Amino acid sequence: MRPFDINQAKVAVLMGGMSAEREISLLSGNGVLQALQSKGVNAHTFDPANQPLQNLKTQQYTHVFIALHGRHGEDGTVQGALELLGIPYTGSGVMASAIAMDKTMTKRIWNAQGLQSPAFVHLTPEEQTPHSIQRIPEQLQLPLIVKPPREGSSIGVTKVMTADQMQAAVALATQFDPDLLCEAFIDGDEVTCPVIGEGYLAKALPVVRIAAPQGAYDYQNKYFTDVVKYHCPSGLPPEEEKKIQQITFDAYRALGCRGWGRADLMIRKSDRQAFLLEMNTSPGMTSHSLVPMSAKASGISYEDLCLQLLMSAQLDQHKGGRVS
Repeated sequence: MRPFDINQAKVAVLMGGMSAEREISLLSGNGVLQALQSKGVNAHTFDPANQPLQNLKTQQYTHVFIALHGRHGEDGTVQGALELLGIPYTGSGVMASAIAMDKTMTKRIWNAQGLQSPAFVHLTPEEQTPHSIQRIPEQLQLPLIVKPPREGSSIGVTKVMTADQMQAAVALATQFDPDLLCEAFIDGDEVTCPVIGEGYLAKALPVVRIAAPQGAYDYQNKYFTDVVKYHCPSGLPPEEEKKIQQITFDAYRALGCRGWGRADLMIRKSDRQAFLLEMNTSPGMTSHSLVPMSAKASGISYEDLCLQLLMSAQLDQHKGGRVS
């Protein structure tokens, strides 16, 4: 596999794409592009919605920084295409990307590994009968969360307070995914923790504690307002912070992630038990994003973070062929 040489590399920053998170991806990608260019990297914009990925080969790109979010960018599909093209890319490989994009599959793996996530009900389209939907508040108790299992950025998510809100919540979620994921609501502190690296050499960065008005950490508040407060240092007791970092590291390893990622968790108010919500394998890199905030708290600038991630770009190692 070709090593990263800043003087020889030609880097495509994949941004935009076709997912519901296109707008955020463009913000992330342009931030990354400027950061890499400031470090002397020959980096260029590449939007898969506007040109075929095959052009990466014909235009002689040597490396790819994936700043795509959501489907066709974070779900293993682009990663698989880059494997076939033989172009090293940032972030997790095909399998880990595909699993992490599916919150239900992620939860099943974490639960099998003894890592705690909220109780859940998953319904395929055939299972979404009125009776099944009516039973969910009894199974999980109210309030509960209804979400599409394969979307990000809180798109299609509803906090259901009363049983008569279920049908509208299901209708919203299934606009974005035919399957349905319902989770028990965890009342407490919302936190997120990034990881950088691979295998046992991976390192969890400082925890970020999120304080949203009335707990409304939704798409609009995540990216387009300043009403959400982010605390890094988190203000958590040191032992609790270490526990969150260890859980995040274990969750990252359980999914086979590499390069970088960010776990979202809830800490239950009643007993300070931590519950894993999801793993983001291509986290946001906007001005509001949390990985750059956490990295800064550990002494890594935004520009250095982008360069470090780029230098970790690789292809899956388990295949029999050799990339020259």
